[in-house]
Amino acid sequence: MENIVEVKNLNFSYGLAEVLKDVTFSIERGDYVGLGGYNGSGKTTLVKIILGLISPNSGMISVFGKNLKKFKQWSKIGYLPQSVSLFNPIFPATVYEVVSLGLISKKKFPRRITKADEKTVDIALEELEILDLKDKLISDLSGGQQQRVFLAKALVNEPELLILDEPSNTLDEKTRNNFFNLLNMLNKKKGTTIILITHDIGHIGEHANKLLYLEKSVVFYGKLSEFCGSEKMEGFFGHESQHLICHQH
Repeated sequence: MENIVEVKNLNFSYGLAEVLKDVTFSIERGDYVGLGGYNGSGKTTLVKIILGLISPNSGMISVFGKNLKKFKQWSKIGYLPQSVSLFNPIFPATVYEVVSLGLISKKKFPRRITKADEKTVDIALEELEILDLKDKLISDLSGGQQQRVFLAKALVNEPELLILDEPSNTLDEKTRNNFFNLLNMLNKKKGTTIILITHDIGHIGEHANKLLYLEKSVVFYGKLSEFCGSEKMEGFFGHESQHLICHQH
């Protein structure tokens, strides 16, 4: 099976504060990986390194079989950050304009949106049940609606790897269920590889087939079935927490 992401002996520090220590793992095509850990365990930092947003102190990373330093095909990767507040809320852009930006990275100069692109944007909006918001300004939407817009932007390219940083925090229960149903469909029917950062490890077994648990270093990485049968993980999490995760799976 092809490895989509490979990380070997990765180390990263902010000044004297060690964030990641000797992290090694690989993610195969079609995996749905739940990335868990306490606040400050290095989850978001790891994702930022994979995305090339920050550089590690040492270690090797390859994406789609290429060393990260030489990787250029960023349109293969969709990313939904933890906070959409990084986007200027008063920027006068419509929902359609924001989502169409997700198509620009694939285009060569001149970068123009075609009629076919418009249809692609509409499909992404319809999948997330926000087609009726197409012409609204992003600044006029609720936090949950904005989250869905930025997910549509991440999905519109039909990425082969989708990385989401605690994506359901601002969604109501119905929207959250629809959102996870969509991710499950992308993973099972389209073969999209997914990395989902979550603080809610008790429910990750409902969705992911693998668990990567960080505590600066890798505490556990493998199939949920392996986690459920691990005495070491029972000692780390406690019997009740381990049982809860396994029960959801």
